[in-house]
Amino acid sequence: MKLQTRILSLAVLSTLPLMAAAQDEATALDQVLVTATRTPIALQNSISPAQVIDRAEIERSQAPSLQDLLRGRAGINLNNSGGLGKQSSLFLRGTNSAHTLVLVDGVRINTGDLGLAMLQDLPLAQIERVEIVRGPQSSLYGADAIGGVIQIFTRRNAGQFAPHLQLGAGSNGLREASGGFGGSGERGWFGTDIAYQHTDGINACRGNPITFAGCGADEPDRDGYRNLSMSLRGGYALGDAWHVEGTALRAEGENHYDGYYNYSETLQQVLGGKVRYTPGAHFNLTVSAGRADNESQNYNGSTWLGAAQTHRDTASVQADIGVAEGQLLSAGVDWSQDNLDGSSAGYGVDSRDNTGVFVQYQGRFGAHHLQANVRNDDNEQFGNHTTGSLGWGMELDGGFRLNASYGTAFKAPTFSDLYDPWSGVPTLDPETSRSANLGIAQQGDGWRWGLDVYETRIDDLITYDATTFMMSQVEKARIRGAELTGAITVAGVDISAQLSHTDPRNRTDGSAQFDNWLARRAQNTARLDIDRRFGDFRAGITANGAGKRYDDAANTVRLGGYGTVDLRLEYAISRDWSVLGRVSNLFDRDYETVAWYNQPGREYRLSVRYQPN
Repeated sequence: MKLQTRILSLAVLSTLPLMAAAQDEATALDQVLVTATRTPIALQNSISPAQVIDRAEIERSQAPSLQDLLRGRAGINLNNSGGLGKQSSLFLRGTNSAHTLVLVDGVRINTGDLGLAMLQDLPLAQIERVEIVRGPQSSLYGADAIGGVIQIFTRRNAGQFAPHLQLGAGSNGLREASGGFGGSGERGWFGTDIAYQHTDGINACRGNPITFAGCGADEPDRDGYRNLSMSLRGGYALGDAWHVEGTALRAEGENHYDGYYNYSETLQQVLGGKVRYTPGAHFNLTVSAGRADNESQNYNGSTWLGAAQTHRDTASVQADIGVAEGQLLSAGVDWSQDNLDGSSAGYGVDSRDNTGVFVQYQGRFGAHHLQANVRNDDNEQFGNHTTGSLGWGMELDGGFRLNASYGTAFKAPTFSDLYDPWSGVPTLDPETSRSANLGIAQQGDGWRWGLDVYETRIDDLITYDATTFMMSQVEKARIRGAELTGAITVAGVDISAQLSHTDPRNRTDGSAQFDNWLARRAQNTARLDIDRRFGDFRAGITANGAGKRYDDAANTVRLGGYGTVDLRLEYAISRDWSVLGRVSNLFDRDYETVAWYNQPGREYRLSVRYQPN
């Protein structure tokens, strides 16, 4: 496996010189990014390292899940506990899985009890684009953004009314169906979608009931998953200055596991609304509100074992003022309230609110770009926390660009960290961090590449201590890393390469775990995507690789590295109809990203898509 990972890394590296030298007829990518500044900017002008995955790339990838779409991308380590629909944790730039803030149409969806975003329950059929911003963003978004922010935008509709439909089936009893319609007029737009995904699954866990390893049970059966999701969205211009819009996403699931809990019924729902007032080119006022619900009913067989319900209400007011040519001042107030309702855990505290006030300055002076942010968050439980960041970018001849930034961040302990009856510690302190990033990038006609190096230092890192079965805090943690990315279109072939190195360490002096790797982070990951169209045919390949990792903080449980290859084909039967086929894990590699939890072997998937062009 080590050899395969190195081969993939070398393959990624070998493509990068082409990206710096080729001058092909393809046009340069000119994507818009919102998440890095809370205002629309060109992706190439972002001081924070960022990536945008649009709907065209989602469809081209034929990825079966959001986790599969994100796997191997710059700075991302993904762990999965047993296949499609099972619990997945995302570690961005080596930080904790709860250190990445996840937004859906601007609404925070990280749960109040665990602090995680339930990525496995967000169906790709409902997603229009994904924005990934790496590095601390607490000075814009408050807590939960030590590692970065991922924002998911549900599908949008432009042009005349049009329906779309996709049906598919595959290995392990996979059945899929999705469809919707929508369109836009002179003043408004609307759309609705429904999607269904069902798999019989694989045996999720090979746990040991004697040693309580893994799931602590030996249940060699298939662990299925079902997801039914619906979305509704629309917007209208009330006049030249006033615009309103609203979005709703609801996903209901049924999930089978192994262990004490072996079946659950889940609900994830996100509601959002926004009013925007733009009387002129130099002023914009946005008022938004949202609600995110996460609910689960947990069983062992037919025996009900408990429930968990978390709700987060949010509201925001933001003003953007053009103070001079090339200079923008933004200021705003964010409010949120977390509630645990109907939780069987009986936590000592089940509600808290947070109010954040922020100011941001963006300026452009010739070849120089500046971004400065400061924010204060007043948390009901943990008081005031001030964070800030400063970024500078400079454009050079030859399409080169330099970026440098420094930022601080914090995260309050979750309800589960504090009050879980089996592992909670009520005396935990908030986590704080300091991060620096230095990057260089170059972009030309149809090609681009970038290199970022960074260091993050975290104080009071919250982690689980497997020796005491309780939450604990690592006094000092240090994460160093580098990310090398590139993309090119040459001779009709689209090539995208991403290579990441992360060195996450416990740096607490006197600790028995001093200099150990933080658990479940692979030091090296790589991803290579190659696509080519041949008339009505399109063919593609995705190679993913990850080096070794340790499943525990003591670094005694080692998981080996792995490499997988996925193939995909697409044939346009007509202007509007296409047939798609995909083979995942072509070489049937056996690997784990969480100890004792299985990953699918070779899988096949076939689907047909109707989409008017």
